[in-house]
Amino acid sequence: MKKVLILGLLLLNIMVFHSAANANNIEKEVIKTLKVTILKNAEWAMQQKTVTVTDEQSSRSAGGKHDFYSEGDYWWPDPKDPKGPYIQKDGLTNPENFVAHRLAMIRFSKIIGALASAYKLTGDQKYVKQAVKHLRAWFINETTLMNPNLQYAQAIQGRFTGRGIGIIDTIHFMEVAQGVIVLQKAMDAEVLTGTRKWFAAYLDWLMSHEYGKAEMNALNNHGTCFVMQVASFAKLCNNDQLMEFCSNRYKTVLLPNQMAVDGSFPRELSRTKPYGYSIFNLDAMTMLCQILSTKADNLWDYKTSDEKSIKKGIEYLYPFVADKSKWTLKPDVMYWENWPVAQPLLVFGANAYGNQNWLKTWIKLEHDPQVEEVVRNLPIRNPLIWLN
Repeated sequence: MKKVLILGLLLLNIMVFHSAANANNIEKEVIKTLKVTILKNAEWAMQQKTVTVTDEQSSRSAGGKHDFYSEGDYWWPDPKDPKGPYIQKDGLTNPENFVAHRLAMIRFSKIIGALASAYKLTGDQKYVKQAVKHLRAWFINETTLMNPNLQYAQAIQGRFTGRGIGIIDTIHFMEVAQGVIVLQKAMDAEVLTGTRKWFAAYLDWLMSHEYGKAEMNALNNHGTCFVMQVASFAKLCNNDQLMEFCSNRYKTVLLPNQMAVDGSFPRELSRTKPYGYSIFNLDAMTMLCQILSTKADNLWDYKTSDEKSIKKGIEYLYPFVADKSKWTLKPDVMYWENWPVAQPLLVFGANAYGNQNWLKTWIKLEHDPQVEEVVRNLPIRNPLIWLN
């Protein structure tokens, strides 16, 4: 019995060693692939002045100056009643809707992601000082901060002043939260405490407000993205209870209820953008595994009783990401030509399973997309800050 135990411990140590070695190799490849882009983006970020939700308002918002406001993307004036309630055109973005706050948030995410990446790469304190200016503006300064809620997100003219599905807009705070984790040891203590306080308040709102509860129970990518956000923000706040909640939610609700036995996501495939939505949802589930996995609770290895797993999901979608011409369903109604880019599912999947083909595909895809819709659906643009 003693010999068996020793052999088991030896095998475990060998597995841990190989896993660590693979992670180091992946990080080296990420740095090799992205070093020029990281430093270029960081140089841009060093020149940026602070812009928050207080810099631009919409007269249609039911909120105040400090409240985030956006309008539902796929809602349009009704030709039969131009001044009446808007009507939906699924998958077709209305360019006239108010999205300035979302764009400011995405810009903020780009800035912090770029600065944190450059700091991890170089250790240069100048990147930390610049990040602190933007964190202070968004979360601490009383004249410019954003209120920690999304009560007025994705409103619809004539129908709703805000909706639960608007919570998906703050997926772009994820690289802000992760960037702070990377920078925290070099940051001003006051700003770190204030930033954590803001995210803790936002988590309280997400978990208690009716919009948050509705979004948590969404049956498609919205439900996935809710849990993904909570996991990311809870990690920054050292909230182990919420992180455990997210891990359980992934294992008992998201994976078993959204994934088919072949690894696809039927609800995403039924949309007018089946390709883009499938990629988006798989990216989100992949990030849940990346954020939440521990030695004691490794979501990368988790399988349901009917063999559903994140690995099966990546294996199903990968051939279509590597060669889109193999896609057998109808093309997306918009932005079909703009996907895929360097998806997180590829690099973090390669990191977890040592799959070199996934890594090679990630390396050759677009790493700095500029199309607004692509950027909106690609909240994880700086993989270096997510690799331990």
